[in-house]
This record gives sequence, C-alpha cells and structure tokens, in this order.
Amino acid sequence: MKLVKLFGIALIAIGLSSPAMAQQSGGQPDQVDQLAQMVGLSEDQQKEIRGIIEEMQAEIQELQGEAQQLQQQIQAEIKPDFDEDAIREKAEELGDVTGEMTAMSTLMQAKVDAVFTEEQRDELNKRMQQMQQQMQQQRQMQRQQQKGMQ
Repeated sequence: MKLVKLFGIALIAIGLSSPAMAQQSGGQPDQVDQLAQMVGLSEDQQKEIRGIIEEMQAEIQELQGEAQQLQQQIQAEIKPDFDEDAIREKAEELGDVTGEMTAMSTLMQAKVDAVFTEEQRDELNKRMQQMQQQMQQQRQMQRQQQKGMQ
C-alpha cells in the first residue's frame, strides 16, 4: 500500500514539475486543478501546492538544463581521440546533478504530500490502485493482441 502511495505522489509530482503540464493551453485544467477534483483539495491547499511547485520548479529546471549540458559534453567526447578523464569527470558531475534533481523532486513530493489530509491520501491511494489495475489490464490486452497476430 505504501508503494502505491509513493507511486501516486511521484506521478503527480512529475506532472506538476513539468511546465507544459502545469500550464496547459485551451482552458484545460492543470495538474493542481485535476488533483483538486480527484481528492477534494480546498482553495488553501491548492494555493499551498502551487506555492511549493513555484518555489522548487525553477531550481529543478535549472538542474535539468545543467544535466543536458553535461550530457552534451559527454557525447562530444565520443571520438577517436577521446579523453577518458574528461568523460569520467563530466559523468561524475552529471551524477551529482541528477542526484540533486532526485532530491529536489522527492522534497517537492514530500511537501505536496504533507498538504493532504489523511482522507485525501486514502482517496489518492484508491485512485492510483485503480489506475494501476487499468494499466495492467491494458498491457494484458496488448499482449493477447500481439500473440493473436503472430
């Protein structure tokens, strides 16, 4: 049950940390609005969650940009006269940056989770279990369809 809860919070936080998801066009509800509808967040809770996201999103995006630069630098070392020390140094830096991204994402998830009431967490767990069951059923149907085509 704890795994389902963490899975649900992780999905939500990932969606919330994405600027494209947080500000959808066409008047569609954003992730916080969807979460509010799903578990019944109050206006204060929605404001608090949005504040958490805004507070941490800029730093996470900065780290993502840094990680992309490091990946490009590592890729640039794929050549006949490669520099192993440079590759290892950049790889270590990339590991540090991705570790910090993981920490920031986890902190954001924990802060968002702290805003929920116990009832809201229970409802979220229930919804996440339903989603997992639906995903499993879809995978099984796809496997059966693939077997039928062979």
